[in-house]
Amino acid sequence: MKILHTADWHIGKKLDLFSRLDEQRLVLDEICEIAEREAVDAVVIAGDLFDNFNPSSEATELLYSTLHRLSANGSRAVIAIAGNHDSPERIQVPDALAKVCGILFVGFPNTEVKPFCTQGKVDIVRTAKGFIEIMLPNCDFPLRILHTPYANEQRLKTFLGVEDSEEALRLNLQQHWQDLADTYLDNKGFNLLATHLYVMQKEGPMPEEPDDERPILHIGGAQAIYTENFPKQVHYIALGHLHRFQVVDKEPAPAIYSSSPLAYSFSEANQRKFVVLIEASAGKLIGYQPIELFKGKKLRRKSFHKIDEAIEWLQEHADDLIELTIISDNYLEAADKKRLMEAHSGIIQIIPQVKKAEVAETGSEIDLSLSMEKLFQEYFKSKNKGQEPSEGLLEVFREVLGTEGE
Repeated sequence: MKILHTADWHIGKKLDLFSRLDEQRLVLDEICEIAEREAVDAVVIAGDLFDNFNPSSEATELLYSTLHRLSANGSRAVIAIAGNHDSPERIQVPDALAKVCGILFVGFPNTEVKPFCTQGKVDIVRTAKGFIEIMLPNCDFPLRILHTPYANEQRLKTFLGVEDSEEALRLNLQQHWQDLADTYLDNKGFNLLATHLYVMQKEGPMPEEPDDERPILHIGGAQAIYTENFPKQVHYIALGHLHRFQVVDKEPAPAIYSSSPLAYSFSEANQRKFVVLIEASAGKLIGYQPIELFKGKKLRRKSFHKIDEAIEWLQEHADDLIELTIISDNYLEAADKKRLMEAHSGIIQIIPQVKKAEVAETGSEIDLSLSMEKLFQEYFKSKNKGQEPSEGLLEVFREVLGTEGE
């Protein structure tokens, strides 16, 4: 059995005002090609299908067309759970039509999918709240999935009876998973847990979230779910939420963030992006392999002291999206900013960084006999650690005073 693990598609996401939809079409097409090339039997998408609760019609069409292609006309199971960016109600709306193609949407904790069989022989043979068992066309053993989409505090209270404490959340989820595992999981099938949560090793380092990722923490005060909370009967844990590929732990089973398919913030600049190909047999994980994705634009960030050097570098990376920092003694002149913007169409942000010169404490009083312009310069320097105002700023000051050209 082969399973493809992916997550955090964030369809419809923008980088500031720059749309990524065309890139998303390309990289999702690449994921479909991998599924076809590797002849996978099932695809698991571990949350954040959309980037917001009200996706555009273009984003919605892209999701549905991609999932339909992945389903291979009902001969491949596709399991998609909601993330913290998704509306669980919206995720489950197309459920009846999706099932015809073997696409299972799970929006809420404790969702129970009713058994059914597609014309392509994807057969949902056993279900419970938070659990499905699937017989796949070319496999002689079942795929069992414990599924826990993201849920806010109120939903966790409603569906799982979670109390208002960090430890209570962990213990409730642990008990929920363990009860399902004790009832349904044995070594006669392959057992996978899919969830969209912030997961770490107990007393291990805190995994870093992307700069612009909405906090998924503070569910009932919780900072994270520990890998020790997962049941020992599972063979692979498919995680979503963090955008960098990482193996969080290997016990009780490999707990893996597959990564987002594109870099979505400049904190992800130069990150490699992946899907994970899982090879399984009854009662055993044979192995997993991250497969790198190459479609879409690279995000790059770099600092320069000289405008000409920045322009030369920009020309070397004409197809990328750029965050540029310009370090100078004075504020960035409008003419220099214009040169930079004209040199590259993919500049998302220019950050002017003014050197902070050290100012000697003289204790001298202000000389009120100085001209207004000179007084302004001295005041500006006093408030900006000795930095001189730029000529552009002085021109504005002169215009305000009505002294321009004097």
